[in-house]
Amino acid sequence: MSESGHSIPVTEAGDELQAERRPVPVWLILFLFVLLYWGMVWFDERGGWFAPQVYAPYRSLVEVETYQPATAVSAKDRGAPKFEVNCALCHNSDGTGKPGQAPPFVKSEWVLGSPARLIRIPLAGLSGPIKVNGQEYNFGTSMAAMGVGLSDEDLAAVLTYIRQSWGNNASEITPEQVKAVRAEVGARTQPWTTTELEALP
Repeated sequence: MSESGHSIPVTEAGDELQAERRPVPVWLILFLFVLLYWGMVWFDERGGWFAPQVYAPYRSLVEVETYQPATAVSAKDRGAPKFEVNCALCHNSDGTGKPGQAPPFVKSEWVLGSPARLIRIPLAGLSGPIKVNGQEYNFGTSMAAMGVGLSDEDLAAVLTYIRQSWGNNASEITPEQVKAVRAEVGARTQPWTTTELEALP
């Protein structure tokens, strides 16, 4: 018996006190939902997710990509993968060539010399012996016109890559230069000889 006159329940030894479970008040659940809804509205109004100031005048991903600033890709970088496809099989990825089969591009006077002369080689091919860095290379078969099917831009990129890789440091070949030489060569299918090319300026 307590001083207030109320009896205090006494549990027997070994019994555990049980916490009383009371239901969550309905007003608290409603308050939480209202608070969550208000938070979403506040964030939506101030987050700018769908604000026209953010998205206008773009209405699709295509429009967004259209207005993006152009990323500049150098001619050398553009030419690298095309070199691997068209030239690396014979001249190697490092431009060192293959003895008795294909001359090297590294420090080659043909690569570093006249652009007009270099451009002609992939447009019609090359036949016969050629001397590079004091060593003579004699094709077992003529070099094919590997660049005839490339656009002016792609051929210019490949030749620029060759002239500016592996320690080479020559000027860029432009699409305009390729276009001019292609017009001069015309529909020629006969491979060039070094004698013919050496006569060019």
